[in-house]
Amino acid sequence: MLITSRDTGRWVLPKGNPIAGLAPHEAAAQEAYEEAGVRGIPCPTAIGEYTYVKRRRTRGDRDLVVAVYPFAFVEQLADWPERAQRVTRWFSLPDAADAVDEPDLKRLIAGFREPPMPVSLAERVLPAVRTEATRRVPLLGWFQALMPKQGRFFELFDAHAATLVAGAAALARLIHGEGEIATQIAAIVAQEHAADDITRDVLQDVRRIFVTPFDRSAITDLIGVMDDAIDQMNGTANAVALYEVTEFTPQMRDMAAIVVEAARITAEAIPLLRSLGPNAARLHDLTARLIRIEGDADDIHDAGMKALFRQSRGGDPMDFLVGREIYASLEKTIDRFEDIANAIQGLVIDHA
Repeated sequence: MLITSRDTGRWVLPKGNPIAGLAPHEAAAQEAYEEAGVRGIPCPTAIGEYTYVKRRRTRGDRDLVVAVYPFAFVEQLADWPERAQRVTRWFSLPDAADAVDEPDLKRLIAGFREPPMPVSLAERVLPAVRTEATRRVPLLGWFQALMPKQGRFFELFDAHAATLVAGAAALARLIHGEGEIATQIAAIVAQEHAADDITRDVLQDVRRIFVTPFDRSAITDLIGVMDDAIDQMNGTANAVALYEVTEFTPQMRDMAAIVVEAARITAEAIPLLRSLGPNAARLHDLTARLIRIEGDADDIHDAGMKALFRQSRGGDPMDFLVGREIYASLEKTIDRFEDIANAIQGLVIDHA
């Protein structure tokens, strides 16, 4: 979504000055509401910065640096403070990049990738269809027998990455109080089950396919750490259900937002594995960001644990134990995405 600037009418992102008492990403979310009526889940780690010249009538022009944060959209409200002062519009990413003026902002928007939707089961039954076609047309089976058996590894990796995106979105909505807790938990569980089916398909292909795109151990390692990530999301949801947790700390919300961003990055990186050589530089950038946001999550985790300990003094010890369980599960989830980054980096080193 872009909005028009009040002074020049050009297309810009919702943005504003730092706000006392709010972290930068929280201030960004507040500005998104005030200027565009948008509510969502802001990631605490910026994706980049751009500069522009702020035109001021009385005090002269000023160069400003703007940090841009990923923001998982939830809704646009019917009314908001600056609705009458601006125009808001949804753009495709290429069109949005063309619409803004600042070169660095163009680059940030053009380089952003929206996450994919989960792949339905119907889209993963091509082998069964091919088997039926071969039975009806024997000559087709003869030609297929001459072709290298490379399996559906890339398609299955893409499908699994989509379950990570959907599971992360449900986890963030759960921790941020968006929707019924039971509904979000059920969504996470459903994605975990779908991911298990995909993982099983990958492992079956590893055993039966003659030619694989990578070393068999590399394939099993990658799908294994991807599956660990969704399993850990499911573990967080189970802990929330088990301990009947209904309120979450700001640090927990920030960690859940980082899970969303980590899943989005993973979903962008996985399709690039089809052509490792041409995509090596982009894969390096994506895995570096995964590792960087994992470090940010560690800092947020430590700050949250310290605050939790202070709050638990003189209170119910169970509050600390339950909170520590949630923090630990969120941290492990993000750690699994770092494992994914390491697995991808290994593929690039070995095959690019």
